Amino acid sequence: MNENTITVSTDGSALSNPNGPMGWAWADHRGGDADAGGASNGTNQIGELCAVLQALRAHRGPETLVIETDSQYAINCSSKWVHGWKKKGWRNSQGKSVKNRPLIEAIDREIRQREGPVRFVWVKGHAGDRFNEKVDMLARGYATAARDGSREGCLPVEGWRSLLDSPYSQGLDMPDAVQEELDGSAGVLDSNGRKRNRLSEPDEEDLEDRGEMAEEEMSEADDDQAEMDHDYQGDEAGQEEEDEEPKGPGAQSDEAGSDRASRGLRASGRVCITPPPSQSPNFAGKDLHISGTIEFSADIDQEGMVVLDQVPFRLHGIEVRGQE
Repeated sequence: MNENTITVSTDGSALSNPNGPMGWAWADHRGGDADAGGASNGTNQIGELCAVLQALRAHRGPETLVIETDSQYAINCSSKWVHGWKKKGWRNSQGKSVKNRPLIEAIDREIRQREGPVRFVWVKGHAGDRFNEKVDMLARGYATAARDGSREGCLPVEGWRSLLDSPYSQGLDMPDAVQEELDGSAGVLDSNGRKRNRLSEPDEEDLEDRGEMAEEEMSEADDDQAEMDHDYQGDEAGQEEEDEEPKGPGAQSDEAGSDRASRGLRASGRVCITPPPSQSPNFAGKDLHISGTIEFSADIDQEGMVVLDQVPFRLHGIEVRGQE
């Protein structure tokens, strides 16, 4: 890959689409950086667009940015349909208001203002592509955590606005900081949709550095991950206009294929992350909540037990428990 080109994969997910818990994620192919978020309600299309927007905001600069995604909807919204919509006053070919306009406008603005060019590449979803599988896992993981209430909603402000403008916001669990931002208290959230000053800077930087080191070790050790057989979820190629949300018995969702994609396997038990936060010179004695991924190759016995030995852990996010 040309050193002047950055490639990232993006994905969105919605459990029981539409109006199920949703997630978004992007992952950098070279540096190992990744990010994810989601909400208690949403659609896969909002998740797809949030992922593209956050990838653009995380990769500003003169380099060529290649965004790989399995969503024709996200590609067409970002690079094709948007031009006609702007000319028509944000009306589609049926004369209806364009869905998810706040997100699409933000994506268009990021692309136009970016110093380097942006190119979109479609990849078939759930077909063994390492980074496509990674962002799918991260997006579905955040959607699951949002459903269970273990993670609070995290969307760019434009994502929240698109969701609130949709028919799928009933019962939405929205953080207080987001409501403050939407009510006019500008600057409460950062560009990633997270509350400013939520984390103490020393703790965050210290743990993130360790997570990046672990990701470098994991990238060197990791070759391929197993292919997963899963029907392609998302938008079909060759569409000329906006998709409608899936309806009826033929509609498919990420949740319908999640067990097939993971072979139905689950992991439980205690895992020790080293070095622990208490060994940091900046540790403030507060409980932390972290999210991340572990990829490993190990023997498994007949009872399903696997012993991990210094497996790299990729840190995706940190929250300080009990801190406003």
